[in-house]
Amino acid sequence: MYFAALLARTEDGWEASDTEIDDVETLSDLADLAREATPDEDTVLVLIEQEDSWFGVVRIDGEEDPRIYVSDAAAAARSSYGELLLTDELLGREPGDDDDLDSLDLDGTEDGEDEDDAGGADGATGSGEAVPHGPVGDAAILDDLGVSEKELKSLSEDALSEIADALGASEVLETVR
Repeated sequence: MYFAALLARTEDGWEASDTEIDDVETLSDLADLAREATPDEDTVLVLIEQEDSWFGVVRIDGEEDPRIYVSDAAAAARSSYGELLLTDELLGREPGDDDDLDSLDLDGTEDGEDEDDAGGADGATGSGEAVPHGPVGDAAILDDLGVSEKELKSLSEDALSEIADALGASEVLETVR
């Protein structure tokens, strides 16, 4: 089960809107959707979670490039929504590498099996670079909004509610849940 919402910071505080991202195909499309949420160039956060498996935060400040944080890249790689966020740049790959997410050999290690049995101690599966287990992206994405890098990395269950609470936006987020 997925949940996605937009939080837009306005003069009057945070405004939340439930968002449908099934038709979003690229990070650029997602950023455009977020920018449409506010007439000004205010900060917009796209919050995405898959139950208690992983969560992602995309921050758009006006026309700047989106900033991204994903709590568990390997878990997100198995999700169509996660694939939106896991760009080559975020994963430290050269754009255009043949090692895209579709070519990954998900051989069972994603279910907690011993990585050593599936391709070596580095987790490589033989089809190219593996998507790292654990967080990727800009962990300082919410520092100026009251969620430190350390706090963000420690979130797990109900992470989006904890983020919204720290932003003072828990009530508006709950209205769209």
